[in-house]
Amino acid sequence: MTPKTLPCDPSELRTLFLFEKLTADQLGQLCQAGRIQEVEPGPVYAEGDPATCFYVLLDGTVVTSRRVGADDVEITRTSQRGVYAGAFQAYLGDRVPQLYTNSMRVTERSRFFLLSSDEFSRIVHEWFPMAVHLLEGLFFGNQAFQQRVNQRERLLALGSLSAGLTHELNNPAAAALRATAALRERVAGMRHKLKILAGGPYRQADLDSLVAIQERAAERVAKAEELSPLETSDQEDAVADWLDDHGIAGGWDLAPVFVQAGLDEEWLDQVAAAVEGELLESALRWLNYTVETELLMNEIEDSTTRISGLVNAARQYSQLDRAPYQVVDIHELLSSTLQMLAGKIGDGVSVVKDFDHALPRIPAYPGELNQVWTNLIDNAVSAMDGSGTLTVRTWREHGRLAVEFQDTGPGVPAEIRERIFEPFFTTKPVGQGTGLGLDISWRIVVNKHHGDLQVESEPGDTRFRVLLPLTATESDAEEAAE
Repeated sequence: MTPKTLPCDPSELRTLFLFEKLTADQLGQLCQAGRIQEVEPGPVYAEGDPATCFYVLLDGTVVTSRRVGADDVEITRTSQRGVYAGAFQAYLGDRVPQLYTNSMRVTERSRFFLLSSDEFSRIVHEWFPMAVHLLEGLFFGNQAFQQRVNQRERLLALGSLSAGLTHELNNPAAAALRATAALRERVAGMRHKLKILAGGPYRQADLDSLVAIQERAAERVAKAEELSPLETSDQEDAVADWLDDHGIAGGWDLAPVFVQAGLDEEWLDQVAAAVEGELLESALRWLNYTVETELLMNEIEDSTTRISGLVNAARQYSQLDRAPYQVVDIHELLSSTLQMLAGKIGDGVSVVKDFDHALPRIPAYPGELNQVWTNLIDNAVSAMDGSGTLTVRTWREHGRLAVEFQDTGPGVPAEIRERIFEPFFTTKPVGQGTGLGLDISWRIVVNKHHGDLQVESEPGDTRFRVLLPLTATESDAEEAAE
């Protein structure tokens, strides 16, 4: 039904707190510039539509709501005369998007005083020039402040991650250096032992047998299975006894290397059968060097693979080489964040990944989602105080992708649960928390991704749940296209 336009009475406008200080001439100009409109129950305007009007309630009941994911969440419900909504930022002009920031509906027949956004902007600039400058400064100052706060939070997270990454990189790097130094010694020993073998009274057939055994030993190293400490000890005893029985001096020094490589008494019997008795000790010591070099090269390979994995995780986490908005595998983002935070999570916290790998890739801002994961994981680890279980779970829920972070900490008390998403609210000691992590996470998930961020908590079971749409909104799709 088309809204009904009614005559405007300046004396009625004067009864509203918004206009009570205006002169009679100003009230007359308002009536000429605007209009009174009667609206039947139902929607008045929708969030995201062009903000064309400034609404002031004369009588009736209005309800405003914000879109959270696929739902409209009620923000206010009031019958107070003089409340306003709509294009109240029109005075900022084209410096901000002139869109309705919420949706409004009326639950009964209601009357409004309406000004077009252009008229509202003109009147505010003409009548209140000083106030306009103050409001502009407040608006843009707050916007700049929020950007600096966001940047500081990112830098704090980056500093923490950098420290953890340095620690994580140092371990495999140090292991590779140690293995390289040991490898140099073993290769030198091999050259020396090979010189002795080559200069001895050995037949070519014996040397060919040794080389063949060496190749088989290297193959056994690659396929060796890890033994338990008890199994390792028993096997070392058995190999050392075999070496002693065959007159090999210092068998206890040789046995651990052979056992680590998966070489047992049966293999030693094959060596003994392949070479003559006088050649056996030199052959075994040469093979021991061979096995050690293989093990050391495996250690170097493992260390460099670990370093490469950490570097790839850092690149995936930072998204420095990726577009800001793209279609992503959510599990890659979660895995890279967990890997980057491994040092901070510590050995006392068990991490369980319960991922539904059948989930599709989704359009998102991956760098910002990684910041959300970081905030939620950091909070969970802090709550558990270094001991407990962190479960990261994904699944599809009502047409959206769900990511849940569950911890076994003491929980969020019911009396503060409604406040945890407020900016600057924190339960951490002074100097350990800014109170902005959950606020920023909320804005990234809800405002930027049109998703939802929920919390459920009781002692021993706290769950933060992120719900993300599976498809892009029209504005996000346009950004991706650019």
